[in-house]
Amino acid sequence: QVHLVESGGGLVQAGGSLRLSCAASGSIFSRNDMGWYRQAPGKQRELVATITRSGGTVYVDSVKGRFTISRDNAKNTVYLQMNSLKAEDTAVYYCKSSSPWGRDYWGQGTQVTVSS
Repeated sequence: QVHLVESGGGLVQAGGSLRLSCAASGSIFSRNDMGWYRQAPGKQRELVATITRSGGTVYVDSVKGRFTISRDNAKNTVYLQMNSLKAEDTAVYYCKSSSPWGRDYWGQGTQVTVSS
């Protein structure tokens, strides 16, 4: 079982920055691929960024150049640095952990609100 706790969300003005954190426990963190997803009101949950256990990253086009995903295996934590935030980035942001044997675990989410 993997337990994920997100933090760092909040209210920020357009153009501002936030850094989300996701602390993991209950598994060997370094073995898992990690990801950030978001869900805006009335919309489906969408991928924002992923980082593999070897450090490879993928971003959705809408955040490329603005968001950076990173991980600290010593702290069992994955981060999402969000810069140049836009109103359309407003959503609940979720952390996901994917084990090598195909199990996915989700955090409870953290709200990000960008005012225009």
